[in-house]
Amino acid sequence: MADATDIEPLDRDEEAFLRALGRVMTLLPRLVDADMLDELPISGSEYMVLVHLSEASHHQMRMSELANMCGLSLSGMTRVVNRLESQSLVIREKAPDDGRAWLAILTNAGWKQLKQAWPTNLASVRRHVFSRLDGCDIAAAAKVLERIARQ
Repeated sequence: MADATDIEPLDRDEEAFLRALGRVMTLLPRLVDADMLDELPISGSEYMVLVHLSEASHHQMRMSELANMCGLSLSGMTRVVNRLESQSLVIREKAPDDGRAWLAILTNAGWKQLKQAWPTNLASVRRHVFSRLDGCDIAAAAKVLERIARQ
């Protein structure tokens, strides 16, 4: 790692961007969760688990892979899946090829909940994100965020 004296300080725009990004990362999940929970029995993070499982082969993923996709620790993902499992939206099974690993599997009830939750989630992200991006190059912004996320 470089010595602190060798690192150029952030300029005003970089500092403003970094602080705004931090606020968005903290605030946006809360806003989406509130919108989701006003209408449904699942939060935004639970919804994203259902989305990832719906897109996975055989609607199942290893818990560790699912945690990584959702940006959660394995213990955080376990808590989310426990809540979904208590609603019969997901089940867990041992991975057939690795007795130490667990799979999260989307159930039919989970698929129905996902379809029911989709309009609420869509309205929330349109209201809180996309309504504020008029004039922005969304494709370019997505590429930048992907570059950051790949680290």
